[in-house]
Amino acid sequence: MSAKTQIIVLHMKEVIYTIVFAGLTILLVLLLLYMFLPKPGTKDSTETMKYTAGVYTSSILFQNSALDVQVIVDESRIHSISLVNLDESVTAMYPLVEPALEELTSQIVEKQSLENISYSASSQYTSQMLLNAIESALEKASIAVDTGK
Repeated sequence: MSAKTQIIVLHMKEVIYTIVFAGLTILLVLLLLYMFLPKPGTKDSTETMKYTAGVYTSSILFQNSALDVQVIVDESRIHSISLVNLDESVTAMYPLVEPALEELTSQIVEKQSLENISYSASSQYTSQMLLNAIESALEKASIAVDTGK
């Protein structure tokens, strides 16, 4: 069993070139990552645009009368919520509709969300119907975000 010693000859010039090119490759990869990865704290355009600006309505049927909830939005905010086609007979039969909507509107416009909305126990069912109608109108206004699936 004889072991033969092998000698490897490296030219200093080739070693230096290899180190320089490896360093430049690493620097290029880091530069590309820095340029194309999103910065923390910056908002993407899809995050700021939640809605298609416009006026959207959703209907609620009370007995034989239809009541429309109108929601006005721009690209990023809910501006106002109101009742349209409000008949006097509906206000007489359901006196809690207008005060409940005013209470909900102030909270929704302030929070810009339908989450964690509170309402009084006396107008619980009316408020829930109005919230469902507002949610339906906002779904019409929402921008569909394509996830690529």
